[in-house]
Amino acid sequence: MSIDFILPDIGEGIVECELVEWLVNEGDHIEEDQPVADVMTDKALVQIPAMYSGVVDKLYYAKGDIAKVHSPLFAMTPVGAETEAAAPAAVAAPVETSPAKAVAGSSAIEDFILPDIGEGIVECEVVDWLVAEGDMIEEDQAVVDVMTDKALVQIPSKYAGKVVKLHYAKGEIAKVHQPLFAIEVEGLQAQGSAPVASAETTAQTAPTASVQATPPAVAKTAVGVKSTTGKAIASPAVRRVARELSVNIHDVPGTGPKGRVYKEDVVNFTQAPQASSVQASASVNTEVAGGTRVEPIRGIKAAMAKAMVASVSTIPHFTYCEEIDMTKLIALRSELKEVYAKQDIKLTMMPFFMKSMSLAIKQFPLMNTKVNEDCSELTYFDDHNIGMAVDSKVGLLVPNVKNVQSLSIVDVAKEITRLTNDARDGRVASNDLKGGTISISNIGALGGTVATPIINKPEVAIVALGKLQTLPRFNDKGEVEVRSIMQVSWSGDHRVIDGGTIARFSNLWKSFLEDPATMLMHMS
Repeated sequence: MSIDFILPDIGEGIVECELVEWLVNEGDHIEEDQPVADVMTDKALVQIPAMYSGVVDKLYYAKGDIAKVHSPLFAMTPVGAETEAAAPAAVAAPVETSPAKAVAGSSAIEDFILPDIGEGIVECEVVDWLVAEGDMIEEDQAVVDVMTDKALVQIPSKYAGKVVKLHYAKGEIAKVHQPLFAIEVEGLQAQGSAPVASAETTAQTAPTASVQATPPAVAKTAVGVKSTTGKAIASPAVRRVARELSVNIHDVPGTGPKGRVYKEDVVNFTQAPQASSVQASASVNTEVAGGTRVEPIRGIKAAMAKAMVASVSTIPHFTYCEEIDMTKLIALRSELKEVYAKQDIKLTMMPFFMKSMSLAIKQFPLMNTKVNEDCSELTYFDDHNIGMAVDSKVGLLVPNVKNVQSLSIVDVAKEITRLTNDARDGRVASNDLKGGTISISNIGALGGTVATPIINKPEVAIVALGKLQTLPRFNDKGEVEVRSIMQVSWSGDHRVIDGGTIARFSNLWKSFLEDPATMLMHMS
């Protein structure tokens, strides 16, 4: 039975490559891990090895053609496939080789396809499996946490049943619209008597089937051994991980068939002390220094890096600093805090910052705009969707409170509590991250007084709040008093905002905060 070999990931972000040279011909018999083709990416020349032994049936590309990652590269008949094809269907088709559904008594095994998890998102990192193979799960039970470039997302199950296979290991990149895990569903009707495996799924499941076909004695000896040839047996993706972790792939004991090295073997090798290194350190008694560790930038951190570069490289920033006397506002909050705490409402200073900012925007609508790419159009927003930067466990998130102009301070407080809890868990809904019109960064919660915040593009302004300080200040009578002072730092888009505009806007905002009664009088 001929199956397609799917061109695997050959580098982060690489989606295609040039076929430089075929190292085999149609009709050739090849061995597992034998080099089949040389391909050229935009970074390096990569050699593609065979995943298993067999006969090459068809080469899908000619020399010089562009091959696509995750598409068939060549077709082959694995060793033993002819025997399996001749055997009865119930024996010849193991559960794992069916991509979607296969009959298993009165049940069927179905691959759960990773759905769309956000606009424009095509892949995500598996952060943590919440179930294990063999577990019984319920419909809508959370199965896995995945990390996109925007948030941590929890994927629920469509059916109740038994988890048969997890297609990805923790830390691997899962593709949208591809199988995520397999589940055995009781009472689910199988589709057709002989489902046909798709090219990609067949290529993914064939190694699993070959491992299961390995006699127990052979499987035992394969665990934790090195290749006797002196050449490590590992895929290009695993070799890339080894390079990133500064590990010599030839020193890593493989746990797969014939000593094949998996990604987990490389990671475990970096974490576990090696006997040889321990002996060497004992005999030499020297301390090794100057080591390095390479860690890929993924998920929200990668998205933040791209967004910050885009903002700084396209927006001419300028900073305006001011100090605000928070004494009266702190006293007002102290009076109200306990009252609302009894209603399970956490009244922080942030609702006052947001509501007063919204009141100031009504008089300075230019602060609530966005500019198009060539700076030929300015869009004014009627809604005041004020974002707040949150230092979450997955990185910097900026959820925003929608329609602050229409909310009371208590309503804003409720929304801030919800968004903060979601952000710190890394589970902010995509809608809460979209549509912001101006942002606040409360860097003072961690310390520091003055900052130069980077604008959250396409917004035109952001303010960083410094820490509260108890400082001496002169009153109207020339007397020294103890006051609660906060430094604030504005960054503005100098293409549309000038110094005078941001100064007048900041002064109005400041007046609402320094005299809360004035703020209440302006609220509608």
